[in-house]
Amino acid sequence: MPLTPRQSEFADAALRLLARDGMSSVTFRTVAAEAGLSVGAVQKAFPSKDAMLTAMFARMREAAASQALGEPGRPTLQGWLTELLISVLPLDAPRRAAELQASAFAERAAFDPAIGGAIAASDHELTGLIAGLVRRAIGEGEVPRNVDPDAVARLWLALAQGLASQLLYDPRPEEDVRRDARLAIGRLLGS
Repeated sequence: MPLTPRQSEFADAALRLLARDGMSSVTFRTVAAEAGLSVGAVQKAFPSKDAMLTAMFARMREAAASQALGEPGRPTLQGWLTELLISVLPLDAPRRAAELQASAFAERAAFDPAIGGAIAASDHELTGLIAGLVRRAIGEGEVPRNVDPDAVARLWLALAQGLASQLLYDPRPEEDVRRDARLAIGRLLGS
C-alpha cells in the first residue's frame, strides 16, 4: 500500500534519526520533533510503531532502488560490479547514513519475518541479476567457462555486506577501497 505524503515525511524523519542515533532513538516523540510536528500527528499517520517501521523500511528500499549505473554488466562485468559495489559502500555521509539504516533493518530482520522476507527477496533478485550477467559474460568470452555464476553472485553480495559493515567502524579512502574491490571482483570472475 502506498504511503501518504505525511507518512513519507515522518518515515524520512525517522530514517534521519535512525542514521544519526540508532534504532532505539526512533519513537513517536522523537520523530515528531525531527519533523517539526506534534506527536498526535505521528500517531494519526501510524497506528503503531511497527507500522512506522514498515513505512521507514519502504522508504529506505525506495531510495536504494532509485540508483542506476547504466546498462548492467557494461562496458565490462568487472568494471560494472566494481562500480555497483562502490556505489553502495559507506564512503561518504549519505551512503554512510544509508548503510546505518540498512544495518539496523538487517538486525531487525532476524526477529521480523516480513522485513527478513523482503531483504531476502531483494538479495535473491540482486544475486539472480548478477548470476545472469556472469552467464552472459561467459558466453561472450569475458569470463572463463569454469566460473560458477551463482557462486560469484553470492560471494559478491557477501563482499558487499562485509565491506560495508567494516567501513562503518574502520573508514578507508575510496581509492584504497576501489583498488581492493577491483582485485576481489577480478578474482571472483577468474581474472
